[in-house]
Amino acid sequence: MPKIQTLGELRAAGYTHRSLREELRENLLSALAGGTDPWPGMHGFEHTVIPQLERAIIAGHDVVLLGERGQGKSRLLRTLVGLLDEWAPMISGSELNEDPLDPITPAAQARVQDEGEDLPISWLHRSERYVEKLSTPDTSVADMIGDVDPMRVAEGRRLGDPETIHYGLVPRANRGIVALNELPDLAERIQVALLNVMEERDIQIRGYVLRLPLDVLVLASANPEDYTNRGRIITPLKDRFGAEIRTHYPLEIADEIAVIRQEAQLTARVPDVLLEILARFTRALRESAAINQASGVSARFAIAGAETVAAAALHRATVRGEDEVVARRVDLQTTLEVLVGKVEFESGEEGRELEILEHLLRTATAEAVRTHFRGLDLAPLVEAFDGERTVTTGERVTAAEVLESLPQLPEPGLYEEIAERLDAEGDGERAGAIELALEGLFLVRRLSKESGDGETVYG
Repeated sequence: MPKIQTLGELRAAGYTHRSLREELRENLLSALAGGTDPWPGMHGFEHTVIPQLERAIIAGHDVVLLGERGQGKSRLLRTLVGLLDEWAPMISGSELNEDPLDPITPAAQARVQDEGEDLPISWLHRSERYVEKLSTPDTSVADMIGDVDPMRVAEGRRLGDPETIHYGLVPRANRGIVALNELPDLAERIQVALLNVMEERDIQIRGYVLRLPLDVLVLASANPEDYTNRGRIITPLKDRFGAEIRTHYPLEIADEIAVIRQEAQLTARVPDVLLEILARFTRALRESAAINQASGVSARFAIAGAETVAAAALHRATVRGEDEVVARRVDLQTTLEVLVGKVEFESGEEGRELEILEHLLRTATAEAVRTHFRGLDLAPLVEAFDGERTVTTGERVTAAEVLESLPQLPEPGLYEEIAERLDAEGDGERAGAIELALEGLFLVRRLSKESGDGETVYG
């Protein structure tokens, strides 16, 4: 935090006033010119959403993001905080974070006149200049804009005195960003209260017209389905947003995996191939006719799946005393009953939910097997199963037990080659790689599989 404490020191340091939009524009252009990524942690938007948002910021527009659930809208809004100055000066004690060189309330203007260069100032961190509000039907005008404070009236102030006003969320975010999540859920009369804020930049409270030139950037997010059906953004408010940007789910598998790896809180090591299968599984759900695509399949689906897979590995390692805690392909099966409630199925699919998920998980697994084992001759592994030999794996079967039960091959290097295809190191990852190969052979009907009581037997 800067050590400057008075208006005089601030002037001497060469500080000049600039509006919020100028600040965001200049900081964004500076980052782009310097080759710095202003959007850390945003994957899959580089050539679609991000350029549109950057143009909106440069133009100084308020923005509404439209997209299905779990597309990263809220995260993208929060990332805008990084474009603010790290510290911004304000008049000490100001309710509205007023700039010492640009006071907007009569009380602050009087203080500047009376105290002059000795006016004390405080410093706002950029994190304090971002306000997020979940739009709910019970939100009131007083919450958003403000209301008359009866206690201040009781203290003897005149009812028309601006000092009797208790300011709401938007005025208190002056010189900052206001983000309204799920905007269509905000009652229409509350949306009307935002019209002046977004156009004239002033506020009206119970008949008072306070000409406060608020300096705020209004951002909003909405689900397109809510946008047209359950709720709506009123036409005058929609007209005041300078930019309407559509978000989307990651278009590439690599971006989907990056999101899972970034967001999941994993309690065990989860090999990349398992995250890839979860990513492919999620994408298959987004293309399935059995799933309600208007609702969407959130990125949180795959994130929760990865966390469940890691938890299953830690559970097994704890129960069976494994030193190495590594998730394996068999752990993917544990995710289905946990995740079935995170997607909305089409009407008519009642009773088939788990069956649909199992089918799509097998499809995703088959795609991963084809990708990683293409060109690898697994015939010797099939031939090693002579009709009596089996390999048992499962939720409580350790990696060492899986490796010990593998049949001897005439070409022992095949197991090593399977492991190398997945960059598998250690018993846990090697056992997981071989399990994936066995599952692939089952899916192409070259091996059989029986499952039950937490065990899977290949033969």
